[in-house]
Amino acid sequence: MKKILVAFLLISSITFAQQDYNTKKGAIVNGYDVVEYFNNKAAKGNKKISTTFDGVKFLFSTKENLAMFNKSPEKYVPQYGGYCAYAIGKSSEKVSINPKTFEIRDGKLYLFYNAWGTNTLKMWTDENPKKLQEQADVNWKKLKIK
Repeated sequence: MKKILVAFLLISSITFAQQDYNTKKGAIVNGYDVVEYFNNKAAKGNKKISTTFDGVKFLFSTKENLAMFNKSPEKYVPQYGGYCAYAIGKSSEKVSINPKTFEIRDGKLYLFYNAWGTNTLKMWTDENPKKLQEQADVNWKKLKIK
């Protein structure tokens, strides 16, 4: 019975962790390389170069980027689980992103929705990013509890 309970808790914790991440396409950031963003590039990851962190799959474009991630994964994990930072800050909603629309701010990765003529990175920049970031931090704590 004890083994069953431990297995259930492990599976539950992985499932709950995954709810805090945007893994709509099977990996965080639609399969893009989170390390490459810090080189100011959006690059698709390779399914053969991957790892799991916090119960979530991460893909990388190079083995070097995988090694960098493994040294300090928390540094590269996108803010707000890889959901649109603007939507989290403005309306407390989990909105998918365009992985090519991003910003590195204060050493952290922020991702944004950009489709159908709506570029939320531009809106974020125009509407006081510091204030939106502070509100997004508050909203994200509430969203993670749900």
